[in-house]
Amino acid sequence: MNEPRLVVGITGATGAAYGLRLLRRGRELGLQTHLIVTPAGVLNVHHELGLDRKALEAEASFSYAPADVGACVASGSFATAAMVIAPCSMKSLAAIAHGFGDNLLTRAADVTLKERRRLILMVRETPFNLAHLRNMTAVTEMGGIVFPPLPAFYHHPQSIEELVNESAERVLELAGVTGAKPKAWAGLKA
Repeated sequence: MNEPRLVVGITGATGAAYGLRLLRRGRELGLQTHLIVTPAGVLNVHHELGLDRKALEAEASFSYAPADVGACVASGSFATAAMVIAPCSMKSLAAIAHGFGDNLLTRAADVTLKERRRLILMVRETPFNLAHLRNMTAVTEMGGIVFPPLPAFYHHPQSIEELVNESAERVLELAGVTGAKPKAWAGLKA
């Protein structure tokens, strides 16, 4: 594997900007990105970002339809650095938590877990109900990382873009991507 590979999933939860930012930043960092976007994710990308499927797919090195369960990312023999689902709906979380690999997105997540690679889920819902919490616990117990994109305000962000970028950098660092640059806490200035 010459270029590190990052699988990016986008589902129908709000927060499509996170997935788009991961794709763009991945390109900047020299990653080979593999995109899986669900039908609800396409609707959400269009609603929130004004992009259609074709424009979104152009941001990735490779893209796959959720029904393409024979794609390379469905196999553990296809080495990847990590998989991030940004945003991750509660439906996708539930499927992953229970090993329900009924489409390429959930199958690729299952493969990521079974191969002991990094799986990061940027879950989007609030408030959480007990099923959501139990599913997050199950994914965590399997080795996944639940990363709700909660903004940090101690850096005094000036825009939504800055908030999105900072969360994306933190996720890329968690994924083990060389060159990710989240802002470090410098402590309180007295």
